[in-house]
Amino acid sequence: MLAEKPWLSSHLSCIASILAGGDCIDDTAILRSPNAQVILGQIMPAPSTLGVFLRSFETSDIADVERVAALLLKRAWLAGAGPGDEPLTIDVDSTICQVYGNKKEGAGFGYTKVRGYHPHLAAVGKTGDILGIVTREGNANTARGAGEFVTQVIDNARAAGATGEITMRFDSGFFSRAVRDTASQGNVRICITTRMSKRLKQVIAAIPEETWTSIPYWLEGGADVAEVKYRAFARDRQDVRLIVGRTKPTPGSQLALFSDYDYHAFITDRQGETLFLEADHRAHAQIELVIKDLKGGSGWNHVPSRCMNANAVWLALV
Repeated sequence: MLAEKPWLSSHLSCIASILAGGDCIDDTAILRSPNAQVILGQIMPAPSTLGVFLRSFETSDIADVERVAALLLKRAWLAGAGPGDEPLTIDVDSTICQVYGNKKEGAGFGYTKVRGYHPHLAAVGKTGDILGIVTREGNANTARGAGEFVTQVIDNARAAGATGEITMRFDSGFFSRAVRDTASQGNVRICITTRMSKRLKQVIAAIPEETWTSIPYWLEGGADVAEVKYRAFARDRQDVRLIVGRTKPTPGSQLALFSDYDYHAFITDRQGETLFLEADHRAHAQIELVIKDLKGGSGWNHVPSRCMNANAVWLALV
């Protein structure tokens, strides 16, 4: 069967290599040993053959790989791994996959001043299940294509069997009307970290001191939370909930010389108590662990080809 479908053999070879700890095309050579091929039940292509295979993908073919990933997720969730009708929290983020050659197609410098690709990804908050990945050029702004990506992620979650309430958590790079409106159209609740604009600073400065509520923090009395109404975007007709957290600067830090507090805020359309929502939104940071696993243990730390489509397929297979 596999001999009749070399494309399937190549897919499985890449995945088997990644599962075994490989992070580049050349690492697949170790699976060509007779013992490995007996265990895997197939003849493993040479690394050069896999390189040709990855470079053969057109842009339209990448969508097919994404659909296969969505189908595998659906099968896993139908087997009992999914949320069913329970509430589902999805974390959305972007990251830089660093490259070192200057001939890699689509690689570029973004806000981090690091050459690489800048993919979007989304993962289930509790399990880390990947719900969507889109490979983008390195100089792509975080917000570029974010609305379309949110739609894709919502569709993947619903198609895989998530029938309960969905909440999506974002950092400030996704603070845009497009993201907010797309989530609303998909009947999804949102929590989006706000950008610290001049207008937002004025709103925070006007919060009465008695409104702040202390929360647990390693520095006694060092963190508080408050909530106010906020007109998030120009031409909005309704206010949204703005939840603001503040922390005292670490003693001895440079910030302590110039500021009494460090502020962070997010907008949300969720129901619930302020303190719970603030703590829940901070849990968005756990997607960094998913990214760490993708880079440190699954192959995202080495984008193997000079062809962008090949690299997009590689990231999707990971």
